[in-house]
Amino acid sequence: MYTVADYIADRLADGGIKHVFGVPGDFNLEFLDHIAGHDKLQWIGNANELNAGYAADGYARMNGIGAVVTTFGVGELSIINAIAGSYAEHVPVVHIVGAPPTDAQAARCLLHHTLGDGDFSHFRRMAEEVTCATADLTPADAIDEIDRVLRAVQVHRRPGYILVPTDVARIDVTPPSSPLGETPSSTSPHALEEFRSAATTFLEGRTVAVLADLLVHRMGATPNLVNLLNHGLPHATLTWGKTLVNEDNPYFAGVYVGAASEPDVRTTVENSDRLIMAGVQFTDITTAGFSHTIDPTRCVNIAADYAKIGEQTFAPLHMADALDVLADLAPSCADHAPDALPAPPPHHWIAHADEPLVQDDVWPTLAGALTEGNIVVADQGTSFFGLAKMRFPANTTFIGQPLWGSIGYTLPAAMGAGLACPDRRPVLVIGDGSAQLTVQELGTWMREGVHGVVIVVNNAGYTVERIIHGENAEYNNITAWKWREIPHALGGTDDTVLTVKATTRAELEEACELAQNNQDRLVLIEVCTAPHDYPALLTTMSHVAADATTT
Repeated sequence: MYTVADYIADRLADGGIKHVFGVPGDFNLEFLDHIAGHDKLQWIGNANELNAGYAADGYARMNGIGAVVTTFGVGELSIINAIAGSYAEHVPVVHIVGAPPTDAQAARCLLHHTLGDGDFSHFRRMAEEVTCATADLTPADAIDEIDRVLRAVQVHRRPGYILVPTDVARIDVTPPSSPLGETPSSTSPHALEEFRSAATTFLEGRTVAVLADLLVHRMGATPNLVNLLNHGLPHATLTWGKTLVNEDNPYFAGVYVGAASEPDVRTTVENSDRLIMAGVQFTDITTAGFSHTIDPTRCVNIAADYAKIGEQTFAPLHMADALDVLADLAPSCADHAPDALPAPPPHHWIAHADEPLVQDDVWPTLAGALTEGNIVVADQGTSFFGLAKMRFPANTTFIGQPLWGSIGYTLPAAMGAGLACPDRRPVLVIGDGSAQLTVQELGTWMREGVHGVVIVVNNAGYTVERIIHGENAEYNNITAWKWREIPHALGGTDDTVLTVKATTRAELEEACELAQNNQDRLVLIEVCTAPHDYPALLTTMSHVAADATTT
């Protein structure tokens, strides 16, 4: 017998998913039998639903799509914060919810995990606000609805929600006769040619720079962007899109953060005759409080499904197609481009190697220890702001969450990213306050053999909040934990985990070397800095945030 549950599992596997995250509950248990028994899927049980959602998000960022399963009500509400973050940051995650049987719903039974009012649609309606498509499966439409939601996730690169009543999951159906398939390009040939003509005139004889951001990656247009940049155009990214391009490229100016940018970066972005903006979304965090100075009349703005030149819009026009047009025009633009940009100056250490660590020495030390292929995941706090401006080796990936900014997100997300790319080592950098929210998932790291590096910045509390307000307030303090003992309490052994503490730069350099020499186990490095020590970029950003809260 082939059931709706089998159909969902096959569609997930055909879409490239190999791991499904989640937490068991009585309304999803039978469905999980079909996941656990599938020859192409592996069940990853998480410590709680929120962590499962974060893990699926990190997995999807690296794999292109992810999936997570919860139970009705209590489970899906626990995960909704993670799903909202995926929605805000354009991450395609399929959320599958095991629900009570349809006859119990129709009878408005007062079942557990409900609000006790007989309405079983409360939570689906909540999910509609943070997903691109939802479905409540019935015997009549289950197959069509499953495919509809999965196609929407593909197109919009955002989460989808599928509610699966226990009786519907058991219904006998026909297996899919063909792959779901990629959605064809929506580009209008007329819009494409109009854009080509207008761009040719707009760029002719002008100096051109490129500013790229996150949506290029989400829309699968990274190769198209690389093809454009290979013609020698100066370029930068926002922090959201860091590592979207090769940061060793001699034409890479650096990371643009509005008024907080380095001078060369700001000159490149703000002073060129023409600026191509690819997948750019300006947020308060990525622009130092909207301090960017960019005249839209000199810009070619490439969005997901349209392009603008000045005030003229060309649609429908897929981002990849628009970038290909600009790549065709790039050789003539490159004739007017400046020489390769100067290399960034070497870091001058603030503290002596044997003196207590300071934040601005931590970040270049960590960046210098990275190797090609690392997946660097930085939590939203000192970790993100400290690493944002550091140059990373080629073929590394940087993951942060600067728009949604849910602290603790990165610990499960880094594990998910590591499972998606088993040949690439994840490097998590997270503050002690953030880590306390989701530290349970270290047990999953070790159980699943994700041999990454976890760097816990121990600065005795919420340092990112201290600099905004309440520098010495009690509410920004946290309970001190014995970080090096925690992995063993969560199931680690000397064979699966190595823990080390660094209080000086010399100790940090030694710890990084130990991590490099222990690729076959998890390495946790506790990095100690002072509570009132802040990265330079965070100091600038905090002033902006403080002003915003008082206006």
